[in-house]
Amino acid sequence: MNFSYRCGWLFFRTVYATYFRWRVYGAENVPVTGGVILAANHASFLDPPLVGSGLKRDINYLARESLFRFPLVGALLRSWNSVPVDRDGGGAKGLKIILGRLLDGAGIILFPEGTRTPDGKLQPARAGIGLVVAKSNAPVVPVRVFGTFEAYGRNVKFPRPKRIAVKYGTPMRFEKLRAEAKDCSKDRLKQIYQEIADEIMAAIAALHEG
Repeated sequence: MNFSYRCGWLFFRTVYATYFRWRVYGAENVPVTGGVILAANHASFLDPPLVGSGLKRDINYLARESLFRFPLVGALLRSWNSVPVDRDGGGAKGLKIILGRLLDGAGIILFPEGTRTPDGKLQPARAGIGLVVAKSNAPVVPVRVFGTFEAYGRNVKFPRPKRIAVKYGTPMRFEKLRAEAKDCSKDRLKQIYQEIADEIMAAIAALHEG
């Protein structure tokens, strides 16, 4: 961790521990080195730093490209290993950066649902994460956050002191689907992307607090 990242990491850990009385489960399931995809459900703005703060390694985050236009904000985001992506979270440029960082041995947080849940329930997975998984060799760790919707969901103006938790599941490899994706039709490739996404979402749904 660089100095800026470590300061942010310590700040969020302190806030989560005191204000939100957080719990962390299964952090040992995340490889301490090497490329890894952390695939989490998304209920709140609290989620990205929550998933990263539960680990003792630095993680890469996605941030809207427009935020990098502000010099101070952009500098801070870069120091926190943020990847600039377009509004929809995709784009060839963002994908190239993500795959490059995974190849370099970094960890990165992705949200299969694509956006925050409007009602606190898990949403269907989008195929985008399947594309990233298929084009990389990094293991995928399903992650589930609990309580963040109640603490700071879409309709909450200021974070409430609700208890939150994060749980990291067992790594997934997708070896067969990755191998098939290297030599198949375009139609089948789209199916593979969605199959991977759906399997990841099912693994997230299977995680229970405690």
